[in-house]
Amino acid sequence: MDFVIAAILLAITAPLMLIIALAVRAESTGPVFVKRTCIGVGGRRFQMLKFRTLIHDPEHTMPAWARKPTQIGQVLQYTRMDALPQLVNVLRGEMSILDSEGSPPSFLD
Repeated sequence: MDFVIAAILLAITAPLMLIIALAVRAESTGPVFVKRTCIGVGGRRFQMLKFRTLIHDPEHTMPAWARKPTQIGQVLQYTRMDALPQLVNVLRGEMSILDSEGSPPSFLD
């Protein structure tokens, strides 16, 4: 059921996701997507996709707490549209639509 719902939602939101990707790219340099390691279905680790909402810091000179969201990033975070690329993770079978947040791996693993 997740696969069908994700495929339909991805088809509907694909034009919007293209516009968002172009806006993220136009506003600042750096990647359009960010990846976060999470634990998904069956305890498997996977890379969860999201649109980048923070200022890109390729040298990692800024501490994580000091990074500010871009203007587009603020809108994406407020509307939660930064999570639309997670539909790809659902299509891959890595996560479920019902538990769309994913769990970060713990230090005890």
